[in-house]
This record gives sequence, structure tokens and C-alpha cells, in this order.
Amino acid sequence: MLNWIESRTGFVSMAKDFLTEDIPGGASYWYVFGSATMFAMIMQIVTGIFLTFFYAPSAATAWESTRAIYLNPFTHLLLSIHYWGASAMIALVFLHLLQVLIWGAYKSPREVQWIVGVLLLLVTLVLGLTGYLLPWDMDAYFASQVSLNIAALPPGGAILQLIAQGGPTMGTNTINRFFGLHVWLMPAALVLLVGAHLAIFRHNGPAGPVAEDPRKLKPGRFWPDQMFMDGFVSLVVFLIILALAHFAPPFLDQKADPTNGAFIPYPAWYFLSLFGLLNLVPIFLGNGPFPELLAAIVVPTIFLLVVIAIPWIDRSTTRSFAARKGILWSTFLIVAIIVGLSIYAQMGIQAKQAAGPPSETEAQILAAAPAAAATTSGASDTGLANGQKVFSQNCSSCHGASGQGQPSVAPPLAGNPFVTGDPKAVVGVLLNGLHGQTIMGQTFAAQMPAWKGQLSNQDIADVITYIRGGLGSNKASAVKVSDIK
Repeated sequence: MLNWIESRTGFVSMAKDFLTEDIPGGASYWYVFGSATMFAMIMQIVTGIFLTFFYAPSAATAWESTRAIYLNPFTHLLLSIHYWGASAMIALVFLHLLQVLIWGAYKSPREVQWIVGVLLLLVTLVLGLTGYLLPWDMDAYFASQVSLNIAALPPGGAILQLIAQGGPTMGTNTINRFFGLHVWLMPAALVLLVGAHLAIFRHNGPAGPVAEDPRKLKPGRFWPDQMFMDGFVSLVVFLIILALAHFAPPFLDQKADPTNGAFIPYPAWYFLSLFGLLNLVPIFLGNGPFPELLAAIVVPTIFLLVVIAIPWIDRSTTRSFAARKGILWSTFLIVAIIVGLSIYAQMGIQAKQAAGPPSETEAQILAAAPAAAATTSGASDTGLANGQKVFSQNCSSCHGASGQGQPSVAPPLAGNPFVTGDPKAVVGVLLNGLHGQTIMGQTFAAQMPAWKGQLSNQDIADVITYIRGGLGSNKASAVKVSDIK
């Protein structure tokens, strides 16, 4: 059978060539970080694929579908493994790069291999950033809002923020943008970069340990010695992730409420150092757009460019530790600063949270009955569900996921007496649009488009029924298709 497969595919000889690779200095646990990272990536892809079976990306369904995942023991464990797997993968990529940096394995001819590794870390961080928003709870919303506001700081950043949000405010379009980045674009980039990294690694071969004369190192075999070490460490990583998933599952907060300005977000641990820098710089330079731009954009960009250029900055002729004291001490100092900023940020966030009102426990949040879609008299469940869908796709980006509106941009729909008043007036606004009218004593900049001809009469009837009876405390009567006609 193996001969038959080999004659038609060449897979057997390719596997043999891969497994019989020589390792300078022999097998070592110092070489396991790359393989453990690969294992974590595969685990993230597999668990992520299964989670998409249960997740619904919209402002009206993201939190509800995440809550349903939490309430099912199997999917809750799956989500917990995915959550801790993300942290493990970011930590392993960082440790792998740190080990390469300390050993000087970025030197010629491995400069491109180093750059690809740095890009892999960036893509992994973007995956963590985009995945953080998807539960659509309070922490996800406000922490992601901070990152989107950072995107608007540089010149032309407002356009980038508008594209990332999918509109002037965070809503369904924002979730869809982040979902597409997290599930499709970034994983595709990750797989391509990993493929390039492995191909370049195979071309250059392992750098091996630091030695005055690498030619004198006794070679070892990848199979079975190094393969066993890689597999053993990957198993340990999996068991740690499994233990964390069981004993410390991720917390699901209340559903995102953009009107809650008192909420204190807590960023993911791998962004704590940036958060700490954002809080520290204004102490010395004062508040304003320049200190924020300096802390959030300028300093990280310069740091990234320096890291990428390390193979050319290090002018030593050997990889020995003695010849690279400047690089090694600089590395130690930078890591200490990153850890210090992270601790500083964590202490500041915890102090603010402790000073605020006590929050509900996850058990209370999960036990609470989901908000009623609507209790509108005369409305069918199908019509309400369709109205909620139409609202999420077409209205929530301006009026907010909960109908809370935007100051000076779009009026609130929840608690609005116009919405719950004469249904004919509401029908007229939906059909013909509205602009420049004073509503609830205010004038709003956004123009209400005319949905006549854009949506079917059934969709217009359903969405009006939903906003009249499903947003906030609105409990007005339903609207029928005949009313639209």
C-alpha cells in the first residue's frame, strides 16, 4: 500500500525526507516552541470552525448565541479551549521569537525568516483583537471601542475607523467586519505565513545552539528524538489549556450597552502594556491628541520597525553571547518594560473597577431570562424575528443595537413617544425618509433614508412592529402589511 501511494503521490519519500532532517547539536527542548505554536494554531482553527456552527454575527444575536454556547456544557468547553488556546498561541509565538533573538538565529541567511516570524506575531495579535469583540458583551464592546478609537488617531485614520466599524458607530456591521477578519482573512494570512516560514526554514536548515564553531556540533535526528520532544511539549500545552478551560473558563458579561459610560473595560493581557503606555504618557505630556498619538501609534510603530531591522542592527560577526551583549541587554530591558507596563495597567484597571459599583456575577447573567424580542399585541413570532433581523441589518448602525440612538447623529427609538405613537406617522417616515426635522427637541445630522422600494412591505411592517414593541420599554401595537400598502 505504501509503495502504491508513493508511486502516485511521492508522499512517502517526502515524509521520509522531512523526518530524517539533521539537527545541529542534537535534539533539544529549546527547539519545541515552533512545533508547540503550530499545534496551538491547528487547535485554534479546529475549535474555531466548530464554534462558527453556533455563533450568529449580528448586534441582535451575537450575545444571545454566545450565551447559548455558555449554557451548553460541550460548546462551553469548546469556547473555553478556544479562548485559552489564543493566549497560549500568542505566548508561544512570543517565546519562539524571544528564543531566536537570544540565540542570534536571525543572522544571515535567516533575515527573511525572522521578518516572517515577526509578521506571524502581528497576525496572531490581530486574531486576538478581532476575536475579543465577538461575544458582544460589555467588556468586548468597550475594549474594542478603545482599539477603534486608536485607529482614528493618525492622519486619515477616521476613514480606517469608519471602514472597520462599518459605519459611524459600532453595531452589526462592526461585528461582521471583525467576524470576517477573525474567521477568514487573518487565518488565511496566518496559514500562508506559516507555510512561508516552514519553507524558508527547510531551505536554510536549523541554526542550532550558540557555538564558536557550528561545524563541530554533533548532529542529531529529527525523528524520533526531536519529534518526541515536540509531541510531549504539545501534549503538556494541551493539558494546561484543558485545565484552564475547565477551572477558569472565560467570563461572559452583560450584553453590550453603549449608553453605559461608567463601565471600565479590561483589555486582553497581551494588550495591557499598550494600555499602560496610553495611561502613562499623559501624566508627563498632558492630555490631548498628540500624547495619545505618540503612545498608541508612534512608539509601537518605531518599536516594530526596530524589531524587524534587528538582523541589520546587530553588526556582530558571530552568534556568541559575548559578541551580542548590546542586543541581549536591550532585549532584557524591553521585556522588563513590557511586563512593568502590563502590571501598571492591570493595577490601574483593578483600582477603577473596585471603586465602581459591584457588577453581576456570570451565574446571574446566564440565569437571567433573555430580553423578550417583543410583547407587541398582534405580532407573530416569525414577524418579530424577521423585524429584529431587518433592524440589525439596516437600522442598528445608526440607531444603535438597542435603539439607544447617537447624540446629534440619529434619534433614539427606545422610549421615543413618536415611535410608540401614531403608527401611520412611523410608516410614513420609513417609506419616505426624514431629514432636518426636530425630534424630541433635538436636530440630528443623519438622514433617514426612504425604504420604499428598498425593503418589501412585509419587511417594513415587521421592523416597525419590532421597534414599536421590542426596543427598551416600547410596548405599542403591531403594524400590518395592509397598513404599509
